[in-house]
Amino acid sequence: MMLSTKPVLLTGASGTIGRLLSARLASLGWTLRLTDVAPLAIPLPDRASFTLADLEDQKAVDELAEGCGLILHFGGISTEQPFETVLGPNIRGAYHIYEAARREKARVVFPSSVHAVGLYERTEILDQDCLLRPDGYYGLSKAYGEMLARLYFDKHAVESVLIRIGSVLPEVPDERILSTWISHDDFVRLIARCAEAERVDCSVIWGQSNNSRGFWRKDARKKLGWTPQDSSDGQAERVRGKVTDNPVVERYQGGKFIVVDYSRADFPPREMFEDE
Repeated sequence: MMLSTKPVLLTGASGTIGRLLSARLASLGWTLRLTDVAPLAIPLPDRASFTLADLEDQKAVDELAEGCGLILHFGGISTEQPFETVLGPNIRGAYHIYEAARREKARVVFPSSVHAVGLYERTEILDQDCLLRPDGYYGLSKAYGEMLARLYFDKHAVESVLIRIGSVLPEVPDERILSTWISHDDFVRLIARCAEAERVDCSVIWGQSNNSRGFWRKDARKKLGWTPQDSSDGQAERVRGKVTDNPVVERYQGGKFIVVDYSRADFPPREMFEDE
């Protein structure tokens, strides 16, 4: 299957990841429908159009998705914010995307996040079936998006790839990112496989390169035919000692997002459910 032969809708095109994907996917010959609430900050790529639109506007989303075989949903709030700020773009907006995908019988790539599991300790190794432990309202919206994708697959056969993104960066800035880093090249190759794979069902992928310090294992990468080629290991010496002095930040996989509005006097229990 090659869903990129039809128009591909990319929301959040003006964001950091959106700009990366706009340029790189256009260079692969994809026909892109780009959209964001903010103007596009890069030259419009070949074979691409851009529309200012709000994810909270169902009619606008439906019009943008018409005729698309693949929706790359990278729009919405991407930082930790108050619940009311996250609610519209990330909760209602994701619902509008899935309603549009249902109408168009389109596949969705939903960028979940490390912040959907951010309150696991860094010593814990997670697989795709782990319980979600969001570290804030942003992470909560990503956990909601994963459940929304599952609902639409089970009830409406809308396929999704849920990418629990670690850190899409050109290089590693500190010690924590040695675990969560995914290179630009690995990320673009992953998105390409989301379009090319014959069948994805509702699959979870850990969005990390081949990092020996990674927190995550066991996902659906074989189903997609994706194997990361890069690794953070060669950058370890350069960032040695680059850590914070906050014990909460340094204890958990989610890093700095966790300490926003953190009011416990201690650490949350490692196990969510104790055996009786």
